[in-house]
Amino acid sequence: MRNLLNTPVTRCLAVFALAFGLLSQTGASAQTKLKVAYIPIMPMAQLFVMEGEGWTKEAGLELELTKFSSGPAIVQAIASGNFDVMYFGIGPAMVSRARGVPIKVVASAGIEQIAVITRGDFGATLATAATPAEGVRKFTADTGRKPRFASLPKGSVPDTVLRHWLIKVAGLTEDDVEIIGMGAGKVQQAMLAKSVDAASILEPILTIIGEKLPDARIAVTGGEMLPKQPGAVLAIRENAIAAHRDAVTKLVELHVRATQLINDDPDRAAKHIHATLGRGLIPLEVIQRALRSASNNFVSDPNAIVAATKVMHDFSAEIGTLKKPVPLDELFDASFYKQVAE
Repeated sequence: MRNLLNTPVTRCLAVFALAFGLLSQTGASAQTKLKVAYIPIMPMAQLFVMEGEGWTKEAGLELELTKFSSGPAIVQAIASGNFDVMYFGIGPAMVSRARGVPIKVVASAGIEQIAVITRGDFGATLATAATPAEGVRKFTADTGRKPRFASLPKGSVPDTVLRHWLIKVAGLTEDDVEIIGMGAGKVQQAMLAKSVDAASILEPILTIIGEKLPDARIAVTGGEMLPKQPGAVLAIRENAIAAHRDAVTKLVELHVRATQLINDDPDRAAKHIHATLGRGLIPLEVIQRALRSASNNFVSDPNAIVAATKVMHDFSAEIGTLKKPVPLDELFDASFYKQVAE
């Protein structure tokens, strides 16, 4: 038996087994695991596309996804340090940084993606009024109540952009309307149930409401609310950057690649978004139409949103949703995008 175990063939098999084991271990260690907090909404489409296409696995990235109902919910969760990557709004990103959470915005996801959609008497009144302020006041006088706006919770990007439009553009105050914060799905339900008069929200909810309510209309576009309004962003915790810089570079590269696919081939991208958002509730065709909506502007370059982020930063501080100022040069890190672009 001892001689049999010591034969050339046996030794060769043993060496092969050892080598295969080492290769397997090397392959396993090449996978970098990143914990990702995200909101399951269309502006995070790049995440759904890169996962759906299988690009992350091919690049050696294992993304452990945890979904949240809103940006403010992520802000609370990431304070504990349990997440490496965040796909959320620029507003919650600023709040997180102001609270001492060491994150960097490394890529934008889109601009001007939030719009105000109206319905019923309020929509008709606003459409025929000389100014939005006149429309709001006339509706209040005619109905004896303020118009009700649904949006995401206070501090989120849709809520902040809505308040910016009311105060800085329309010349109104927050007290002139009733703003009700809720999850994205509930915003859609509230509009379809006709329990609110308007919503500050994004796709595909804008398309769904527009197709189901004959009197629904886009009353204010994203550019009118806040030109080049920043929306969703890709942010990374600084310790994850330090520990996995190459992996972060790959992630940004895939984010940019996904943006290009969404813009060049929305039908292909829609399949991955539908798999995440549709779940049998939203037809694929609706996702496809929503991707082609004027309210969807997918942009990866973080430099494109710096100026508008400053506007949002100052406004958020003014209305009290940002308690501490954030040095924006510390919030943004465009080096990864620059490296990928070059």
